[in-house]
Amino acid sequence: MTKITIKETQNPTILKFEFEDFITQNQNFEFKNIDEAQASPLAQQLFYLPFVKTVYISGNFIAIERYSIVEWDDVKDAVAEQITAFVDKGGVIIKVDENKAKKQPITVYGETTPNPSALKFVVSRMLTRNAVEYKNIDQTASSPLAQELFKFPYVKEVFIDENYISVTKYEINDWQEITLELRTFIKQFIENGGTVLDESLIQTATKNDVTKDEAFDKLDVTSQQIINILEEYVKPAVAADGGNIAFDSYNEDDKTVKVILQGACSGCPSSTFTLKSGIENMLKSMLNDEAIKVEAVNA
Repeated sequence: MTKITIKETQNPTILKFEFEDFITQNQNFEFKNIDEAQASPLAQQLFYLPFVKTVYISGNFIAIERYSIVEWDDVKDAVAEQITAFVDKGGVIIKVDENKAKKQPITVYGETTPNPSALKFVVSRMLTRNAVEYKNIDQTASSPLAQELFKFPYVKEVFIDENYISVTKYEINDWQEITLELRTFIKQFIENGGTVLDESLIQTATKNDVTKDEAFDKLDVTSQQIINILEEYVKPAVAADGGNIAFDSYNEDDKTVKVILQGACSGCPSSTFTLKSGIENMLKSMLNDEAIKVEAVNA
C-alpha cells in the first residue's frame, strides 16, 4: 500500500502529499484546471473535488492549493486516501514520454566533508573540467542542475567540479532529513539526460577575452609558482573534501597571498586552520620565505 505523508507549507492554502519515492523524472508540473492536466490522470481526478484550485507535481510530492470554501483540516485525510487508492489501483500519476532518451545508469553517493553544512555528492562519471560555484539561483545560467537544486528551500550554495557536486545547506534541515532526497534527485536528473553544466557558458562567463594561459603568463614569477603549488599539492586534497581553493592575488610588498574558498571550504570552521597550518606553511617551505601569509578573501 502506498504511504502518503501530509505536510504543511508556508502557504496555508497549499498542502503537500509526499510519497516515499520520487514520482517524477526531474520535471515540475503545475496544473490550473482539468484541461491543463492532460499529462496527469491523477491531477485530472483531483480537479473533480470542488475545492481544488491548483495541483503541483514535483520530486516526491503532490501539492494542492485549495479554494477558501473549505479548511484543510476538514478534507486533507480524505484527499490523502483518494490519492492512495488511485495509485494502489495502478492509476497513472504522470504520463511518461516514450520518445525520451533511455536512461544512462549512474551511481551517486554522499560523502561528509569537514564543513558540517556541506555534503559532497560523488557521481560515477566525469561532470566537468571547470570548477564552478553558485551562490544563488541567479548565477545558474550555465547549470540547469544547479538551478533545479536551488529550488529546494534548504540549498544555500552549489559547487560543481570534476565528478562531484558539493551542496551547502541552510540550518533549517539536518542532513539525515534531506540527503536521500538530494542524492535521488541528482541521480535521476543526470540519468534522464539533464544538463549538469554548459561548458560554453562557463567559458563565456569567466573568460572576459583573456584565456587562463594568457592571464597566467602576465603574472609575476612568485604568483606563478604559488598557482603551480596550489594546483599540484593543495587542490587534490581539498577536492577530496568537496571544495576548492583558487588563487586570487599575491602582494609582493607585504608577501600576502589571497585565495578564494569554494564549495565545502567556504564557511568551513576548519578552513582557517587549513589556510594557516597547511597552505601557509607549505608555501613558506616551498618558496623558502617565512614572511608569506595566506588569507581568504571570502573567509
